[in-house]
Amino acid sequence: MSGVTVADFIAYWEHEGQAYVRRGDYEWMASLVPGQRVLEVGCGVGFATQALVNRGLTVLALDNLEACLATTRARLAAGDVGLLQADVLTLNDAQRAQVEAFVPDVVVCWLMGAPAETTGATASDGGNAVAAYREKIHRAIAVLAASLPSVQAIHYVDRTAIPWQAKDIGRDTLVRYHLGKTLLDLPFVAQRSDALYRKLGDNVVDIGQVRKPHPALKSVVPTLASLLVKRRK
Repeated sequence: MSGVTVADFIAYWEHEGQAYVRRGDYEWMASLVPGQRVLEVGCGVGFATQALVNRGLTVLALDNLEACLATTRARLAAGDVGLLQADVLTLNDAQRAQVEAFVPDVVVCWLMGAPAETTGATASDGGNAVAAYREKIHRAIAVLAASLPSVQAIHYVDRTAIPWQAKDIGRDTLVRYHLGKTLLDLPFVAQRSDALYRKLGDNVVDIGQVRKPHPALKSVVPTLASLLVKRRK
């Protein structure tokens, strides 16, 4: 888990985010974002926001935790960025009006996470609580994006672990999952070419625990799974 309390969560991502920066992971994610005006849902501690701003993009970063917004604010000494404290699951009229006034052309949600006190995760639940929370957030983002005519694309990135030699099958699985859940009955489409994987270091996922009950998964590696979905024309 990435922290039980908000303080734990921030400390975890301060450390973890530095590793992503060193590997160029955030830079890679930012390079895949189309458009110019980005609504970032879940800015965390600001490393992703910084990567978007460094690309010269205009960003409205949304997070429901004031501590995350404060950390992001401190990280961004300059750049075309606005910060909004809001929960995508419960946007009020004023918050929605601010999002609409920003007129985003793309929405991003990268490495979605929250403290265990928010997700309900425990060390023994096998990641089920986090998966359910992620699914709920991803769907809420898609519904919001669909309701904003200016939004032409959504970019999701999350961590996973896959057999690297089967990554093409994994791309198909990723697309089917989002089409069947996240994007169901919404005006967005995706295909295999929109799904990409990037290898991470073994320290990011406890790969030993993944392989232990599944000896056949010796080739499983931790990855970033990226999917860019586009508004149907």
